Amino acid sequence: MLQVELHKISELHIAAKKILENFPENKIFAFYGQMGAGKTTFIKIICETLGVKEIVSSPTFSLVNEYISAKDQKIYHFDFYRINNISEAYDMGYEEYFYSNSFCFIEWPEKIVELLPDNFVKVNISLEGEKRKISAILG
Repeated sequence: MLQVELHKISELHIAAKKILENFPENKIFAFYGQMGAGKTTFIKIICETLGVKEIVSSPTFSLVNEYISAKDQKIYHFDFYRINNISEAYDMGYEEYFYSNSFCFIEWPEKIVELLPDNFVKVNISLEGEKRKISAILG
């Protein structure tokens, strides 16, 4: 298990590097945290760390955004907050993404927990006053 305590947003780069270093074989990352905890912001920083040059934004309405890393790897960023039932994930063809061996960063995985592969990394972001705590563990 990895735990990082941050006192400033600028420290997210440190946490992003640590998560990628501690889970080098994993491609599926599920981000848990309350609304406003910083899930999208942290995913943006991880994408920057992977060399994404495009603007990283929340796929709230499209459900998934695709980016390309500096190593020409596809990165998929999901936001399942607005789905009403799991069949919407089936309809979008989640399997093609989750089993593509590409990075998948998933916001609101609680909505599709039964679809997550066995080898995902659970990333929890919690706020405690001015501090953020980020923990990561294999799901």
